[in-house]
This record gives sequence, C-alpha cells and structure tokens, in this order.
Amino acid sequence: MELFHIGFLTVKLIDVIDILLITYIFYRLYKIMRGTVAFQIFVSLLLIIGFSLVAQLVNMKAVGWLLSRITEIWVIAFIILFQPEIRRILSTFGRTRLARLFFKFDITENVNEIVEACIEIQKNSWGALLVITRNASLDNIIEKGEILLAKINKELIISIFNPKSPLHDGAIVLSSNNIEAARCTLPLSETRIYNRRKLGTRHRAGLGITEQTDAVSLIISEETQEISIAQSGRLELCINKDDLTKKLREAMNFKRFSKSLKSVIESK
Repeated sequence: MELFHIGFLTVKLIDVIDILLITYIFYRLYKIMRGTVAFQIFVSLLLIIGFSLVAQLVNMKAVGWLLSRITEIWVIAFIILFQPEIRRILSTFGRTRLARLFFKFDITENVNEIVEACIEIQKNSWGALLVITRNASLDNIIEKGEILLAKINKELIISIFNPKSPLHDGAIVLSSNNIEAARCTLPLSETRIYNRRKLGTRHRAGLGITEQTDAVSLIISEETQEISIAQSGRLELCINKDDLTKKLREAMNFKRFSKSLKSVIESK
C-alpha cells in the first residue's frame, strides 16, 4: 500500500512500520545501555563504522582498508564485549506480556510473610537481602549458598538476618513456597551511583542479580533502614509497608495469578 512519494522514492505502509520498529529497538537499546561502559564502547564502534564509510566515499584507500578490517570483526567484538548487556536485553524481552504467554512465572504465595519479615528487620535496624525467583533458574547461586529448602516463614527469615546468626551475611533465595538457600553470593552490579545515590555492596548485589536474571530482590539498608526493591536493573525505594506490598505483588504478577487461580477454582 503506497502512502506518498519523495522524489523517485515510494513510501509504503510497510516502510513506515519498518522504520518505527527499528526506532523503537534502538530506543530500548539506548534505555538499557545508557550510563554503562558498554554504551561508550557501542558509540565508539558506530563512529568507526561511520569513519569507514566516509573513508570509502572520499577514496582514502589505506584508512578505508584499516577501518574495514576492524568493522569485519565488530560483530564478534560486540558479542564478547556486550555479553552482560545482551543477556540483559534478552531477559527484558523475555519479561514482556507476549513472552509471558509462553512462559509460566514462578509466583510466590507468601507476599505477606515476606513483607512482614522485611518490616520487622527494618524495625530492628538490621540489613537484609532477599532474592525471589521468577522464570529464570538461580541454581548456580543456590548451589554456592547454604541449602535450606525450608517453607517461607516470617520468623525464619528474621532469624536468618539476625546479626548474631551465622547465615546473616549474603542473600537468601526464595522460590515458590520455599527458602531455597541462605548466605548466597550474588554478582555485583557495575553501577556504583544510582539516582545520585552511592550504592553499597548489598545494593549493588541486589541490583546485579536483576541485571543478569529476571529475579526480584529486596534490599534493606542497615545504615538508613530503607527498603528497596530491584527488578530489571532498576532500583525503587519503598516508602512504607503498603508501598512495599504493592510493588512486590506487581513485580511477582500477583494480581494476574490471583485472577487465574480464582477462575480455576470457580470452574471446578
């Protein structure tokens, strides 16, 4: 279907859709990579490709040959240098509504228990780091921690993060109805400052696991007693108990799960 002409060019509806899709993809890439070292490297690669094209146009053979050799291996270099970002981008696409039609997310039924535990830890001025799995497996993280396989329980979570407990260092991993493991070591995010706020090791760990997987993490600061929730490489502050409950339920897709569960029960 032809829309209009620009000189000798014919613009069709599919061309407009094509341009809009490419624009959206580059916009999402920019949002994901903005502020990272990888973004600076990505811009440098684009400049090299641009200089190569200019060199070929003005017939600078030596410079053009050198730059063309570099651009020939740029795809391999892109994969090697941007491996964390590529994993993060694919993970982001995997969390879209379309992808959720094909994947079943592991939804916890223990939001209230988790929230109550976090509030109690906050009142005690302790630090804590909880990681909740969704679709991606965290077996490699769990295996390196202390395996518990205990039912999610407010009192147990609180006792784990008691400073006198030998398990209080590191993170606990929650999956479905269980506390899978404690004292887990998480990958640290390269982000050291977020929203003009310097991040400590606990916050970088909580943010890092959400950059590499689709997990949700809850971070309780020992210094400020603030509770933050991290997902998809983003960090949000929870201002109170209700806000924490709302954000956690939304992150775990709680509303849709409840609706689906209700429809299953009513159909029986």
